[in-house]
Amino acid sequence: MSIDGRPPAPLMSNPRADRVRDVAKLAGRPARLKTGRFVAEGPQAVREALLSHRADVESGGAGVVLEVFATQTCLDRLPELADLAGDVSLRLATDEVIGAMATTISPQGIVAVCRIQDYDLDEVLASGARLIAVLCEVRDPGNAGTILRAADSAGADAVVLTASSVDIHNPKAVRSTAGSLFHLPVVTGVEFDFLMSAFRAHGLTVLAADGYGSVDLDRLQDESALRRLAPQQAGADDGAAAASAGPAQPRLENSTAWLFGNEAQGLSEGQLADADYRVAVPVYGRAESLNVGTAATVCLYASARAQNR
Repeated sequence: MSIDGRPPAPLMSNPRADRVRDVAKLAGRPARLKTGRFVAEGPQAVREALLSHRADVESGGAGVVLEVFATQTCLDRLPELADLAGDVSLRLATDEVIGAMATTISPQGIVAVCRIQDYDLDEVLASGARLIAVLCEVRDPGNAGTILRAADSAGADAVVLTASSVDIHNPKAVRSTAGSLFHLPVVTGVEFDFLMSAFRAHGLTVLAADGYGSVDLDRLQDESALRRLAPQQAGADDGAAAASAGPAQPRLENSTAWLFGNEAQGLSEGQLADADYRVAVPVYGRAESLNVGTAATVCLYASARAQNR
């Protein structure tokens, strides 16, 4: 019997076989668009994909994983991966075959072919989303993956990529999410104007991460802490602020969508104008600015901390 209790399929040993070529083609966007599939490489990504698949199937869904290919050495080292595969097709392959399917220089012995999941923005918002990360024309797959991973870690409800952003299902982006791609809804290809209308309709405050913003993130965090520790005093302070000439300040504990811009140009003037507030992460050292992935992590955790107090 095979490792999953079914009659064994022949060992895949020809790296030039048609099936191997089909999987390898998924590294390119045209093949992903045509098939609605992508590849997850390595034990971490495949493990998270299989866990997501199992949860989806148990709740009545079709699951995300279609096939898994692995070397015997990998499964001997990590037998739980075979157990997680369950009813998913699991084929043994040689190192050469896995190398032909993967895009990394040193593959880790396992790849999974996964279904691209389509999420509807209105359905995500209607579910009561309180924290959303928006990638506005972010084009570097490493940065996109880092932001998605940060959003997952901060407990965000969804990640949205606007049109002209990187394809989050390309191999480098998938790897950089470290499995977080399978943990939360990711809405792709959304036009910015439609996105803003949807946020307004669902009552989300839109904050733009902007190094030149007039609102200081540290101040917002201090005010949020004050409201929690001394609510009566905070209420009095809010009343005094409203009576003063100073501009209103957002509350991090409110339902929020954070906008993060392109690596080189940042957010456009139009995008900044459409946000409710422009928020700056203070830089105390000599660095000119923060990488977009780092800035996103700081901003998302600030909101998460306020919302989860």
